[in-house]
Amino acid sequence: MTFQELGLNDDLLKAVTDLGFTTPTPIQQQTIPQLSKQLTDIVALAQTGTGKTAAFGLPILNSIDLDNKKVQALILSPTRELCVQITNDLKNYSKYMRGFGITSVYGGASIENQIRDIKRGVHVIVATPGRLVDLIERRAVNLNTVKIVVLDEADEMLHMGFKDSLDAILSETPEEKFTWLFSATMPREVERISKNYMSNPIEISTGKKNEGAENIKHIYYVVNPRERYLALKRIADYYPEIFGIVFCRTRAETQDVAENLIKDGYSADALHGDLSQGQRDFVMKRFRNRTLQMLVATDVAARGIDVDSITHVINYNLPEDVENYTHRTGRTGRAGKSGIAMAIVSPKETGKIKDIERILKNKFEKLDVPTGVDVCEKQLFHLVHKLHDVEVKDEEIEKFLPKIYEELKDLSKEELIKRLISEEFNRFYTYYQNAPDLNMGKDGKSGTDGAFGNGRTTRFFINMGTMDGFNPNSIKDFLADLVKVQNRMVFNIDVKDSFSFFETESKFVDNFMAINSENVEFNGRKVSLEVSHRKMRDGGGSRDGGSRDGGERRGYKSGGSGGGGGYKSGGSGYRGGEKREFKRPRSSSSFGGGEKSSFSRGGDKSSGGGEKKSYSRSSDSSSGSGERKKTFGKSKFRD
Repeated sequence: MTFQELGLNDDLLKAVTDLGFTTPTPIQQQTIPQLSKQLTDIVALAQTGTGKTAAFGLPILNSIDLDNKKVQALILSPTRELCVQITNDLKNYSKYMRGFGITSVYGGASIENQIRDIKRGVHVIVATPGRLVDLIERRAVNLNTVKIVVLDEADEMLHMGFKDSLDAILSETPEEKFTWLFSATMPREVERISKNYMSNPIEISTGKKNEGAENIKHIYYVVNPRERYLALKRIADYYPEIFGIVFCRTRAETQDVAENLIKDGYSADALHGDLSQGQRDFVMKRFRNRTLQMLVATDVAARGIDVDSITHVINYNLPEDVENYTHRTGRTGRAGKSGIAMAIVSPKETGKIKDIERILKNKFEKLDVPTGVDVCEKQLFHLVHKLHDVEVKDEEIEKFLPKIYEELKDLSKEELIKRLISEEFNRFYTYYQNAPDLNMGKDGKSGTDGAFGNGRTTRFFINMGTMDGFNPNSIKDFLADLVKVQNRMVFNIDVKDSFSFFETESKFVDNFMAINSENVEFNGRKVSLEVSHRKMRDGGGSRDGGSRDGGERRGYKSGGSGGGGGYKSGGSGYRGGEKREFKRPRSSSSFGGGEKSSFSRGGDKSSGGGEKKSYSRSSDSSSGSGERKKTFGKSKFRD
């Protein structure tokens, strides 16, 4: 079947041909002929990326009376991005329809400009429910003339809590309208809408309810929860051509993961609801132009993103609602192309994988997180393929070749190849040569659980924790700056109330231990580190403020006597009688709060109000001579 056989008018066929459309997708083949012959209510079930916008957009445009400047069709979508995308698609389809008017209304943009556009006269409004309700309450829009209402991504609108808004909007439209409901899944709430607002709808489906697309491969990795980010980096390095979306549960996690990826040199950015519309548009422009390789996003922000050739969807966390997995993975494998959906899960979450398998009617493949050797090999041959296929501009380079040949004349072909490859390969080899195994074994432990005893990595104890205002990200930056290493060299961080654990490569042990001899203080407390010989158990609880570290007890008490393994304010012995005295700061401010937090070397204790958090190293506490100071703002250390 071709588009010429679908019953569209000449203007639409010409536009479709210009766009390069040749063969309609299954959902288009079923909806367009039906709705071009006779308007009716329909419920269409189709996965994302199957051409749903054209499936409802072309029939709408085919039915528009261009002489009537009143609103004839209303399209509701759950997000701003999808709203803009639908509007742009319909503008492309209608480019030969003279006098056609369309506008999009959504939050985060000027409502005055949107009202102005509506008053000029438009045939179609594309809207998010929340903003449209605002316009209705202001009496800025009249929906009495609407003939067609489209609910696109109806399941997501209900999942996002738009039920009351949808009811309010639909009550403003004529009873004799036609309602077209498009959805990727069919939960009960969507069925309720079809029963309450539709009359004998035709049901169209290109797949079974709630099933995922067949051209998407689903795989998962089982890792220690504390090593989730390390696994993400390992996966990204193993797929050099990755162009994907990383899904996180919360806005805060989305921002943290994106910032850490950027710090570690990856081409990434965040997309979430806390960004302004201008910021979101800028991020999406970069992603569509492939300036970004990885977009880190929440479910809501990424809903409706239609970007060509997304290779991977990575579930950094599985969604709370299992059905949302379908929507996440629908960002890849679009328009008949293949895609890969990945999930990074803890051992406790493997049962949820089984639940998703039952809904998708599709099996997952369990894979091991690539080892350091795997990554180096993959990167090496990726570089070889790039060199083999590189375009040579003979004319432009010709004048430089004599000098190049002269410079390299003493190198054989084999030596030249080795040096050329090593230029890029060495940085991956340096980073991954002692990389631990991140996979969880049958004993419930990952390869890093014993790594600190094998000479590759070492686990440390530090007497700083949440009571000092630290979280995993801020303590990583704090330690990395103290020792002058890249913050990626501080990993597997476990922050407790009054102390924390972290790991680093064993070659940095002396650097970290040197902190003890430099009298570093933070908020009036001396910073102290020790090598931890046993790793903390997952889910290990505390008793009397203490914690179990694989059987070795470290307690922090505010009074009483301490045993051989306890810290005590007021001074008891610690491990073999060595006395370490800690005093709580007078003000228990949190790092990232409004009170100034500081630490110093050489006895320099700074204090005072203000927003900044700073620490200083000083060789002379009285004069400040030789002081080296660095200030961290809120953006660096976050609660």
